[in-house]
Amino acid sequence: MLAVADLFNDGNMDIVVENLEGKPMILRNRGIAGQHWVSFELAGTKSNHLAIGSRLKIIADGVTQTEEIHSGGSYLSQNDLRVHFGMGTATKIDKLEVRWPSGATDMINDVMADQFYGVLEGKGLVSIEQVRPHH
Repeated sequence: MLAVADLFNDGNMDIVVENLEGKPMILRNRGIAGQHWVSFELAGTKSNHLAIGSRLKIIADGVTQTEEIHSGGSYLSQNDLRVHFGMGTATKIDKLEVRWPSGATDMINDVMADQFYGVLEGKGLVSIEQVRPHH
């Protein structure tokens, strides 16, 4: 079993390997100096709360990247639901487009690198606390 997540909230994607007959193994990614990243945690309002099926597209320094939020990972595991983009030497996203399962689209400009952001359907960037479930 294998899961991928930013376990230490440092912008580097880490790997957890679960051995069926032993302790799990954590492969910590220490990253590369001078390389940038950005991470988004989404919540739907009209779409499902976890934003499963949402598609994100970023454009930074002329490079386009896309990612979709999906459930699961490998056998009996769940990857991080936050969306992580490695940005190389780019220090900001020129354009972020979020296409929600409801059919709605949010467009956000000038997002700085090396941060975690919350995105709420129909509201754009919000605090992380606003996208997490309340107990």
